[in-house]
Formats: sequence, structure tokens, C-alpha cells
Amino acid sequence: MTTKKEMIEIIKAENPTLRIGDDETGYTDLSAAEYEATIAEWAVNRLAKLSKKAEAEAKETAKAALLERLGITQDEAKLLLS
Repeated sequence: MTTKKEMIEIIKAENPTLRIGDDETGYTDLSAAEYEATIAEWAVNRLAKLSKKAEAEAKETAKAALLERLGITQDEAKLLLS
């Protein structure tokens, strides 16, 4: 699993600079502190998303293993539970 520090490095490589604004009013580069805070926030969010995905995959794997042990399909399990 990727650490927060590693994720920050990945995001920094993907986004060497960050700017705010739009085409009408123009763009402004974030200050160093704003840049660091934004990258850290993105890292936390990305890690949370990856963690949820891994958790969902683990549940699906466990579910498939249980159905295999029971010798039934997912549709048969749904019928039993309805």
C-alpha cells in the first residue's frame, strides 16, 4: 500500500505547479504553503479512495470464496436470502 508521503510525491510529479482562476479573469499560481496543503489534501483523498476500492475488492473475493465453499452461485444465494 502506498504511504501518504509516496502519494504526495506521485501527485507532485503529476502536478508540478497549481493555479487557480479561469480564462476570463486569469490564473494565479498557488503559494508554496497553499500548494503543499492542496497536495496533502489530494493525497489523503486519493488514499481514502484506494482504501475503499481495496476493501470492496477484498469483500468480493471473500464472498466468492464463501460461495465456492458452499457450492452455490451468487444467484442461488440471492434466492436463499429473499
